[in-house]
Amino acid sequence: MAKPGYGKRSAPDQQPRTPHDFALLPARERYIAGFVDHLPDGAAMSVKQLTKQLPLYGQQAISTSLNALSVAGHLRRVRCPVGTGDETRWAFRTFWSRTARDNTWWTTYLTTETAARTATPAQPTAPTTAPEAPTSPAPAAPAQPPAPTTAAEAPATDATPPPPWAPSEEPPPPGQPEDSPPAAQPPVSAAVPPQRTPPQAREAEPATPTRDSAPTRHTAATAATELSPAYLALARLGRDDHRLALSAHDCAALEPLATRWLDRGVTTDYLTNALTAGLPTQIGSPAGLLRRRLTDKMPPQLPATNTPPGTGTDTPAPVPARRILVECTDCGRPGPPEALPDGLCRPCHRAHTTAGDSPPDPTQIAAVKAHMANLRHLLKPV
Repeated sequence: MAKPGYGKRSAPDQQPRTPHDFALLPARERYIAGFVDHLPDGAAMSVKQLTKQLPLYGQQAISTSLNALSVAGHLRRVRCPVGTGDETRWAFRTFWSRTARDNTWWTTYLTTETAARTATPAQPTAPTTAPEAPTSPAPAAPAQPPAPTTAAEAPATDATPPPPWAPSEEPPPPGQPEDSPPAAQPPVSAAVPPQRTPPQAREAEPATPTRDSAPTRHTAATAATELSPAYLALARLGRDDHRLALSAHDCAALEPLATRWLDRGVTTDYLTNALTAGLPTQIGSPAGLLRRRLTDKMPPQLPATNTPPGTGTDTPAPVPARRILVECTDCGRPGPPEALPDGLCRPCHRAHTTAGDSPPDPTQIAAVKAHMANLRHLLKPV
């Protein structure tokens, strides 16, 4: 019963289980209701799954019994959206209540956030810490061979005293006096006095530039990075349309007005379209025309709450509330809880609640009998 398909969800505030539950239901509905009541939460409750578990009844009988249990107030079929972003899937659930509930209670409960959280499947969460690797005993260090002992490290009991004619120390090798310095440091001849050499300039290390030697002229790439978006938008107008060619002085003079446009939330494309729309054939003063348009067509200031996304604000976007939809137990048509009384849509509700309640019209019974008698008379051989 772990396969997906209208997984069971228990409704809250149910009465404790007793032997007399579902005593007012017919025998078939009482049998199916007792089986469903003992299913664990999450068990599949589709018609096919219940038919496999209840071999006494077929799919049509179990479907009719579920409709009757829905009308009695024991279950509701729902669907809830799951997933984030552009991908949205639907999960189908069945809310079950051992205690019979009326339509008002089901409508109130299914519109709450608690029902939405209960119907939404739990998302698997990744473990916060990585599992620890099994600890294995450290390999024993290989046994080191015993170091050869010298005469000085040998125990005193094993050392034999040297003969009296042996010298106490080993004489130095011939050709090297005892007081001579080691070979790594050759002796400095005292006959040649030390010479003082003038310090030489390092060739590999470049000289540190000073403030006076710094270049005063910026490159084109450095100047382009220091210019504002408003200045660049004004400078590109002349390249797109030769009638709006501006000098560097004109761009610097009009830059504050264009910056006010960008501060009000518009983009550079919006600014360019507003300045280039409906231009006359000949323009005598491009700077004067653009100054007039920048002043007269200033966009309105939008409130701070309508700040477009991606402007650096840290206010998180509100998460839309997930609302579950109730399904018709018979045909599966979805809708809000208040639109499906007894868990059935209007056509199915009319068919299940009015069938057999009103007695047939005696006139219709007499007409049917007369029609059948006429057919029998016509079928008689001549």
